[in-house]
Amino acid sequence: MSPDAPHPAHSEREHQPAVSRHRRIARRVSGFILDYLVALPIGCAAALLWANTLPESYYRFERVMNFPVNDIGIAFFFALITKEVAEATLPDGALHPWRRAALPAVAAIGGVVVSIATYLLFLQSAGEPMLMGGWPAAAAIDIPGSYVIVRLIFKRHPAVPFLLLLAISADAIGLVCVAVFQTGGDAQPVIGLALMAIAVGLAAGLRRGKVNSFWPYLLVPGTLSWFALFLGGVHPALALVPIIPFLPHARRDRGLFVEPTPQAHDTLTLFERWWRLPVEGVLLLFGLVNAGVPLHGLEAGVWALPVAGLVRPFGILAAAWLAIAAGLHVPHGFGWRDLLVVGCATSIGLVFALFFSTAVMPLGPVLLEMKLGALITIAGGGVAFVVARLLHVGRFAR
Repeated sequence: MSPDAPHPAHSEREHQPAVSRHRRIARRVSGFILDYLVALPIGCAAALLWANTLPESYYRFERVMNFPVNDIGIAFFFALITKEVAEATLPDGALHPWRRAALPAVAAIGGVVVSIATYLLFLQSAGEPMLMGGWPAAAAIDIPGSYVIVRLIFKRHPAVPFLLLLAISADAIGLVCVAVFQTGGDAQPVIGLALMAIAVGLAAGLRRGKVNSFWPYLLVPGTLSWFALFLGGVHPALALVPIIPFLPHARRDRGLFVEPTPQAHDTLTLFERWWRLPVEGVLLLFGLVNAGVPLHGLEAGVWALPVAGLVRPFGILAAAWLAIAAGLHVPHGFGWRDLLVVGCATSIGLVFALFFSTAVMPLGPVLLEMKLGALITIAGGGVAFVVARLLHVGRFAR
């Protein structure tokens, strides 16, 4: 070996800090993407730019990707949401006991009722009857977007789990409305129910047989559930919702959207770790496929969803007041000003509004109006920041 040549051990030690530094940077970048869910707005922005500059190529892409993204890929996003709800029912979870979740659930009902009523009244006054069938989208609260906004305002505060429970409850109501009132005309509900019963039975059998890998649950009961919903006239993106609760789980819950400990190796935790990053890719594609709408020639119906979202906080406040008068309790350290800011954050519809719109409306200009309205609801995040600053709430507290 030449005396001027670096010793292999020295070279290895020199490269170790660089490698560890690169790993830290990669972890920070991936953590930022996962924590702040930037993939979805990037997809939405790219779709808007693409659709308004090269519309023909964009709509070709949309036609090709619509089915795999909206009917299959987004099912894993709903699966992760279902996973959080299932774990929240465990001891120490936000839904255990049920009285802890009663107030945000009641507040969600008030918000949904007021939003849907406002949506229908606005369309009636604007003379846009073609959009009436999209009323389930008025119930939508974007869980990722509202979560990020509230966490930026409050950081660690009871407002964050309250917002999550409220949003999950409202979206669950919307999903039920889609499933019950928006079935397809050529649906075969008997066959769908039979297949769903088989799927749930197989999932229960896997759980009873102590199958710890999540893949058998997804590939067998999950696939059967997808076909059951498809044949039953219900949107198949909900296929994993009845299957995920059967996956073996931990004994206690650390909290909604809280990072599990490295020692946790239960099936639900492994499912989340494996699918969390791929779901970010799904959300990127979801925004790219669904947010490409022309920005010219805006109709009055575009504003139905944003107006319904902005009115939602009043329904939430009214329902919460009635619930407290009936005997429910507000979380410790959570006041009416906090609740108003949380209500403003729920005016964001985005992911769920886009999903409900595509689930209940046929392709065409009417659907484009609803999609653009869903995108405009992003402005609710700015409203929440302004209200928080005016009320000196959260990070703006004196």
